[in-house]
Amino acid sequence: MNSYKTYFVILCLLLTSFSVRAEQNHQTEKNMRTLNLTQEWDKTFPKSEKVNHSKVTFGNRYGITLAADVYIPKSASGKLPAIIVCGPYGAVKEQCSGLYAQTMAERGFLTMAFDPSYCGESSGEPRYVSSPDINTEDYSAAVDYLILRDDVDAERIGIIGICGWGGLAISAAIMDTRIKATVSSTMGAFDTFAAEERYEARRALNEQRTADAQSGHRTMAGGVPAQLSDDAPQFMKDYHAYYKTSRGYHPRSLNSNDGWQTITNLPFLTFPLMAYADEIKSAVLVVHGDRAYSLGASQDAFKRLKGDNKELMIIPGATHVDLYDRMDVIPFNKFEEFFNEYLK
Repeated sequence: MNSYKTYFVILCLLLTSFSVRAEQNHQTEKNMRTLNLTQEWDKTFPKSEKVNHSKVTFGNRYGITLAADVYIPKSASGKLPAIIVCGPYGAVKEQCSGLYAQTMAERGFLTMAFDPSYCGESSGEPRYVSSPDINTEDYSAAVDYLILRDDVDAERIGIIGICGWGGLAISAAIMDTRIKATVSSTMGAFDTFAAEERYEARRALNEQRTADAQSGHRTMAGGVPAQLSDDAPQFMKDYHAYYKTSRGYHPRSLNSNDGWQTITNLPFLTFPLMAYADEIKSAVLVVHGDRAYSLGASQDAFKRLKGDNKELMIIPGATHVDLYDRMDVIPFNKFEEFFNEYLK
């Protein structure tokens, strides 16, 4: 970096520090909303007797209050390594992110599964939209929360992202150097589309945006369809078997119900989610099934990573959705080994 750029960066940091420091705590408290959280166990998986569970809230820098479940091993003492989990895209913490979090807590980590901004029990208006910037920030806000806990070792924090949040986990690892280890499981990422596909997607979504503006009503995309035709693609049948049955249905899940706002994916089609992935110095484990329609997303992302602390794990015979909740398929032993190695 040449000298004028160096001085500019230093000046920006100093000005930001002086102007923000006095108001930081006040603004954080001011922006936090009180959320009415469900207290009964309403997960899609059974409660473990090996961990303690609690519900917490914390704020991100956009003034949105996030809701989360925290899982702590009952035998825990002292400061623990911590893991933050989110995903899949359109799911809630009561589904597979909570399953991942609870299972990793059984293995000795303090874990958190959170609802992203605008979804689930988290705040944010309008509802059921996503943002590559804000949802990346959600991970960092979770890190902020954890480093202030007395039972967390602030130098040993990792993250897991599932499905669309696998790509956002990579984005968070690029931005937030406090994240020491990242797992992306069955990744979905918009920036792996071909240019013509992206253009056509933008064109169609902008036509919908015009229609929404004219009607004054935000159209919902609809979640996974309640009924599928016999010739529906296999990946949609897999989604249906999870989101629309007792296996994975949840009343707050977008995919189980009315889905996202139709135009919500527009910013993902131009956001350079993986542009700086080669700059990640911390450890990254990318996991995918070889029968998953989305396998190319993980393969493309892994090609961008550099360093001998990066690994791609392909699971034979596994589909995209198998890595949501199939305890015989999800490589929890590998996750435990990975985080033990890099959160130390």
